[in-house]
Amino acid sequence: MHDYWPEFITVAIVHFLAVASPGPDFAVMLRQALCQSRRNALLTAFGIGTGILIHVGYSLLGIGLIIQQSLVLFSILKVVGALYLTWIAIQCLRSKAGSVHVETANVEQQSGLAAYRLGFLTNALNPKATLFFVSLFSVIISPGTPIAIQSAYGIYMAVATGLWFMAVAVFFTLPQIRKGFNRFGYWLDRLMGGVLLVLAGQLLFSTVSGEGSIQVNQVKE
Repeated sequence: MHDYWPEFITVAIVHFLAVASPGPDFAVMLRQALCQSRRNALLTAFGIGTGILIHVGYSLLGIGLIIQQSLVLFSILKVVGALYLTWIAIQCLRSKAGSVHVETANVEQQSGLAAYRLGFLTNALNPKATLFFVSLFSVIISPGTPIAIQSAYGIYMAVATGLWFMAVAVFFTLPQIRKGFNRFGYWLDRLMGGVLLVLAGQLLFSTVSGEGSIQVNQVKE
């Protein structure tokens, strides 16, 4: 095992830089933390973490390379991901004034399953996450690394991602933090919707223009 520590450290650093970079996961997580209960925000974070396992699974099976090498399959994935982000964005843009409160008791709350599903699908349908993991498993992780070790890397990334977004959830559900957003939370909600629309537009544009080369340092979860 000690022979793989340098590789693991590289994987951990690259993964941390990717997961900490702003993207669909963070935008959705921020909105959940400000508009939903802490329980729901944590469930969304858990969903994002478990969504990672989908990418790890097909990367280990080699399906990720097939997706990346097939223009049609990857284009379909990008379109589906863009449409899902657009749907979330519309929910944000339809928010009404006063949708963010320090107390969420009077705000319509999602079911636990809906909160988890939101996080899971946001990550699982993110084509940039596909690019990231295909890059990781084909460029950084050696093909000679045992499957058991590669699986351990994947589990680590799922757990680390879940814990990172749980920390985000806890921080932004603190009453004093919510209070700071209370006056302009409505506009923040709409800003998140705008950000998600831009991200969806970028995915659709890259599909039309045929872009999608794999570069680890340009891919964000």
